[in-house]
Formats: sequence, C-alpha cells, structure tokens
Amino acid sequence: MTSDHSDRPDHKGTLQLTTAMVLSGTLGVFVTESGASPFNAVFFRVLFGALALGGYVTARGLFRDHGFTPRTLSLAVLGGVLIVLNWVLLFQSYANTSISVATVVYHTQPFYVVLLGALLFRERLTAARTGWIAVAFAGLILVSGVRPADFTGGGAYLTGIGQALLAALLYGLSTLVTKRITGVRPHLIALVQVLTGIPLLLPFADLGAMSGTGWGWGWLAGLGLIHTGLMYVLMYAAYARLATAKIAVLAFVYPAVAMLMDWAVYGHRIGLVQALGVPLIVTASLKVTLARRSAAGPAPQAAGPAPKAASRPAMRAGSEA
Repeated sequence: MTSDHSDRPDHKGTLQLTTAMVLSGTLGVFVTESGASPFNAVFFRVLFGALALGGYVTARGLFRDHGFTPRTLSLAVLGGVLIVLNWVLLFQSYANTSISVATVVYHTQPFYVVLLGALLFRERLTAARTGWIAVAFAGLILVSGVRPADFTGGGAYLTGIGQALLAALLYGLSTLVTKRITGVRPHLIALVQVLTGIPLLLPFADLGAMSGTGWGWGWLAGLGLIHTGLMYVLMYAAYARLATAKIAVLAFVYPAVAMLMDWAVYGHRIGLVQALGVPLIVTASLKVTLARRSAAGPAPQAAGPAPKAASRPAMRAGSEA
C-alpha cells in the first residue's frame, strides 16, 4: 500500500516555520530594547545578519554553482535596497505607534503584491480579490485607530501609520522584484540583500551614538544573528516542506506573537474597536494569498533541501520583518 506524501503533514516543517514566526514576533522588542535609532538598528542588523548568513552558506558550500547572472544579481541588489528601506520604516513605525499596531498595519503586505502586480505587470485582478482587498483596508482603518481629528492635528501616530504602510509597499515591490530571480538559492539572495544594506546605510548610521550602548549590543546582535540568520534558515527549510495553505496560515503567528509581546513587555494593547479589524485583515489576507498561489500553480511539497531553482522561497526572501 502506498501513501500520498503530499497529504502527510510535515511536523518538522511546521515546527520550523512556527519557530521562525515566533522569532519574528519578538523583533519589535529587540529593536526597542537596543535603544538604537532605526538607521543604526537596521545597519547592525544587516551587518550581523551578513556574518550569520555568510557563515551558513559557506559551511553548506552554497557559493558553488551559485546561479547568479548579471541580471539576477542586479535584481537581488535592487530587492536588497527595498528590503532595507522597508526595515527602517517599520522600525520607525514601532516608535511612533506601537509594536502591535505597526505590525498589523505592516501585514497588509499581500494586498500590495497583488495591486502592484496588476499595475506594473498586468497580472489579473479578479472581482473577488478586489473585494477582499477592500475588506482588508476596512480592517486596516479599524486597527489603525486613526480618528478624523488626527488628519487635522498631525502628530507622530499618524506618521507611524504612514511609515508602516510605506514599509508594506516597499515589501510588495521587493517581492515582485525577487519573484523574477530563478535558479538561485534563497539563502544567497538574502545574503546579497543584507550585504547591499551595509554600504547603503553606512552614511546614515550614527556610529558615535553607539559608544554608550552597553547591553544594547546584545539586542542588536540578536537582530542579525537570530532575526536574520537563524530565522531565514528556518523559513527556507520549512518552505521546501510545507504546502502553500499551511505557510499562509502559519504566517499569522508573527503578528499574534508581536501583539502578545507588546502587551507582556510594554503593557500596550489594542482597543476593542481596533481588535475588530484584525480578523478582517487576517481573513482577507488568507483569501488573497491562497488565490494568488493557486493561480500560480501547485507549490512543491516534497521534503528535503530547498530546490536550486527556488522560485517560491525566493519570493519571500526578506519577506518577513
């Protein structure tokens, strides 16, 4: 008797992706506790992240037959610019709103991917997807907690909402760029992205302000070693094992943990009206994401190392915060 491997749950992949999403949910605490400015925090994230990913790909021998061409390398660099700027805006949004609000607003990423794909590459935008996007942005209005007075009075909170939205937009652009890289392992794409961030951010990093950082260095090292090195390795291993539907569902462990950490560590919690918007965004995101993946064809589900032509994982290189 034979069994259908695609129907068997892969517990190892589930554990790997769940762990990665839990780590993502602690990102805001690491950024806040480091005491570093957003530019400094992202600079040291890419610096320590490059060391972690560089060590991993060297140990695994992934530089051999890397698959880069001048075109795909240029696309990876462009994706790196977008990813790094996306991180800066997200970290700024933490300070201006809260980790909870910024993270949920930032999780409108899938809708920007769909809208940008339709706008830039003539990808089909169905009436159903348009409807779910409208539902998501209704949820976004609720979650943001923005009142009409905020538009006249301005202030940091409204700026923070805008920063989270712009970060999500840059994520969408980076996804569309990285989607066009084939034949290259996602670990190498991620390494190019973080290496791109080092010279890009160096002019904006205030290294003199780091002299009194103290224990903050541990939090900064964690951003690179844990949230960039370990987290990405876990994600890419899981993507090669899991079905698309499970990946889409487990992705929401990230904002759930972020909201829990924000409440447990800083006492921040979203209000009742804001909470009503969360299920709208979650449901709409799942509907849009799964419909987009179905249109692209079935996802590989075989267990084992990530395929060399890793088009599906590559789409998410740097996709999580």
